[in-house]
Amino acid sequence: MSVIVKIPTPLRPITSGLAEVRVEGATVGEVLRKLDSQYKGFGERVLDEGKNVKRFINVFVNEDNIRDRKDLDTEVKSGDTISILPSIAGGRRRRLRRKR
Repeated sequence: MSVIVKIPTPLRPITSGLAEVRVEGATVGEVLRKLDSQYKGFGERVLDEGKNVKRFINVFVNEDNIRDRKDLDTEVKSGDTISILPSIAGGRRRRLRRKR
């Protein structure tokens, strides 16, 4: 079963700049493991030490967040799209000084 995985910009250096990758797999977990074996370092950026999706990363199958389904056991079928969306936060707000 070939699914399309949309790679977010911060992870593209790991996939040699690819924005989309086709991967075979029956579940989200299987797809992510295959991505990690194909692109070293991918798994450690997406999965925590317990091999679950990191808290600040959301993974969607088509329009559905896998946390609302079966997490990594969420089944995928040929033609599905997996989107990986890391939370991005800004830094500290800079205070402007008045000129005197």
